[in-house]
Amino acid sequence: VTTKLLDIELTVGRTGVVTPTAILAPVLVAGTTVGRASLHNEDLIREKDIRIGDTVIVRKAGDIIPQVVGVVLEQRPEDAVPYAMPSHCPVCGEELVRLESDVALRCVNPLCPAQIAEGVKHFVSRNAMNIDGLGEKVVEQLLRENYIKDVADLYTLKVEQLVKLERMGQKSATNLVEAIEKSKDNSLERVLFGLGIRHVGEKAAKILSEQYETIDALMAASEAELTQIYEIGDKMAESVVTYFSNEETKSLIARLKEVGVNFTYKGKKVQVEAGANAFAGKTIVLTGKLEQLTRNEAKEKIEALGGIVTGSVSKKTDLVIAGTDAGSKLTKAQDLGIEVWDENRLIEQLS
Repeated sequence: VTTKLLDIELTVGRTGVVTPTAILAPVLVAGTTVGRASLHNEDLIREKDIRIGDTVIVRKAGDIIPQVVGVVLEQRPEDAVPYAMPSHCPVCGEELVRLESDVALRCVNPLCPAQIAEGVKHFVSRNAMNIDGLGEKVVEQLLRENYIKDVADLYTLKVEQLVKLERMGQKSATNLVEAIEKSKDNSLERVLFGLGIRHVGEKAAKILSEQYETIDALMAASEAELTQIYEIGDKMAESVVTYFSNEETKSLIARLKEVGVNFTYKGKKVQVEAGANAFAGKTIVLTGKLEQLTRNEAKEKIEALGGIVTGSVSKKTDLVIAGTDAGSKLTKAQDLGIEVWDENRLIEQLS
């Protein structure tokens, strides 16, 4: 559908990336009213020559995410000028940079309020420290009132402070302090993911935590050591070493330790000698639909026996387990001459 582009709003994420968003005259697209749409980055705006005041074409990518895909040039106002991204951060005013091979502009000021806010929201989120009751609005209030300046300050909050916040009663404040206290006992992979290290997602945080077991051991690791770990590539290794070599990071970790946050891996560590069973030490890919197990059940059973389950087939893959309707992964495995099992063979070997 077409609608008018009223403005371009800039937001700063937790990694400093400045993202432009189209503010639109509200319009119905695939069943819902859309007033905002992704513009991704400066290159896309320049490539499509999108200008404020233009009539633009909007669609939903995958029927979910609204995107601006083009401009109706014949309806462009005479006074519309090419859009230029700012040279300085819209929040803190520091000069923006474009890192090598990166399409995004970034604010590299670690004290940028927007980055701090997004970083705290990420730290407390469900897949990280999972602090119930600490939603976006509460985080923004805590920062606005100067109750916190970073994630370590969360662990110094008192009930009597929290009750002064909007819509925060005595019971809610008490529950929140208890939830913050409870989060101190999380396993290392949760806090590692919560720290928001670039390129380190949930899976990588789990792999690193299982490998090193403590934050101190991980902080002492070199890039060369890290890249020896399966699924830890050069970019991630460099990012981890750079992050932990930063003095502000070291100070933050020390303060989190002082308030009692756990930095030890509490999960199971699978140590099975290669060759001890049909899976130990092997890199395995699951593809297609399994009938007797769910994909997650199969993955857990294989990993418990020392196998490494990955998502894509490569020359490093030792075994592919193909259920029904297996597609391109099975074809690639056959082309590479990789051993392929059906589900019955998997069940037989698991038992």
